[in-house]
Amino acid sequence: MKKLVYLISPNKINQSFYTGLDRVLSFGNVAFFQLRLKNTQKRKILKIAKKISKITKKHKVKFIINDKLSLALETRSDGCHMGQSDGSIKHARIKLKKKILGVTCHNSKKLALSAIKYKANYIAFGSFYKSKLKPNAIKANLETLKWAKKTCNNKIVAIGGINKNNYKNIIKAGANYIAISSYIWKNSSKKPEIAIKDFNFH
Repeated sequence: MKKLVYLISPNKINQSFYTGLDRVLSFGNVAFFQLRLKNTQKRKILKIAKKISKITKKHKVKFIINDKLSLALETRSDGCHMGQSDGSIKHARIKLKKKILGVTCHNSKKLALSAIKYKANYIAFGSFYKSKLKPNAIKANLETLKWAKKTCNNKIVAIGGINKNNYKNIIKAGANYIAISSYIWKNSSKKPEIAIKDFNFH
């Protein structure tokens, strides 16, 4: 099975989360897992990251820390995802050495080219559809994905309201990975380990 899912954590992590994550990753379609915790103390994130890294290693999934470069360096993560207001991409590339660097580019070709200049491993575009995770996010369009596929050699991640009904359009337009969160963790009709099976790539 192709690993095309870039899975983002829920906003809050409780004790039962780790078992759920283990079950979700065991399906075999997740390439990356991003820990995205806003307003959480550093000490707590370090503890959570330690537990998660054991699970991601077990399933051969790359473990990415969102926003916080210092945490990405302190934990056993595989890299860091940087937003446009999270500090210098150039500095992050130097500090991360051979670790993965991903950069949010919204719907901007200019931001994408800048991220590539500083040797980002992947560039992320979105939001493509209405998203619970980021309801006020800048809208992105499929033309940007098509442009990136033609122009850039970097891996492309698409984010924002992606579900079982629209993900094929995103992959077709040029994304290498689809980032999903709410569909897995906040799905009112399916448990996470069932919801992940809706993204079945062969």
